[in-house]
Amino acid sequence: MGKKGAKKHLKRKPAPKFWPIHRKNFIWTIKPSPGSHPISSSIPLIIIAREILGYAKTRREAKIIISQKKIEVDGKAQSEEKFPVGLMDVVSIPEIERTYRIVPSRKGLILHQIEEETAGFKLCRIENKTFVDGGHIQLNLHDGRNVIIQVKNPKDSEEDIYKTLDTIKLNLPSQEIAGYIKLAKGAQAIIIGGKNIGRYGKILSIEEKMGQKRRNTLVTVEDRNGEHLQTLLDFIFVIGEDQSSISLPEVS
Repeated sequence: MGKKGAKKHLKRKPAPKFWPIHRKNFIWTIKPSPGSHPISSSIPLIIIAREILGYAKTRREAKIIISQKKIEVDGKAQSEEKFPVGLMDVVSIPEIERTYRIVPSRKGLILHQIEEETAGFKLCRIENKTFVDGGHIQLNLHDGRNVIIQVKNPKDSEEDIYKTLDTIKLNLPSQEIAGYIKLAKGAQAIIIGGKNIGRYGKILSIEEKMGQKRRNTLVTVEDRNGEHLQTLLDFIFVIGEDQSSISLPEVS
């Protein structure tokens, strides 16, 4: 009888390329536990503590730090070493007063250090929208969260303002909606996939066509140097209206 269920182990060679691990010295690495982000777009918490931040030299030391709940993700202390940390998650270490946001770069996901004042919120992209019992709206976000919007009439455009691929701003750790950013021409966006991953700027145009799947729509973004970048709408993450609501690393 064949083995059932998902594999619990992950070899270093097929692990995501943006993980800062040695590929040839050892065979195995840490596989993230099932959670808010898939393996391809997440980093296990233990790799963040050991390889990226350098707070431990061995897995045992890193496990002790994590088990003591010294690292917070999105405002909540995490004790699971395999916890998957992904796009736009906020990682905090209160003891040393350092906070980071997971953002895309040319090499993949990285930790970008941010000011403590901006650590109290998180940007989440709306991946899907459904109606639930009572006629209320449920927003399915990119990090696995589901947010219920209480409305009197879901068919009223003034109440149902949220659209897929728009962005909402969540307060942490309460998860209350603090803002809303519409995906539209002129908005600030960062590219989260494709050859231009990690680059950001203003949306110049969204070329929608009849019969074309919306996520495959071609989008043109102008970066701060005036260069025009083209990518798919599925790779666009809106981060502000006139200017970015989060700090971002310099793009090389």
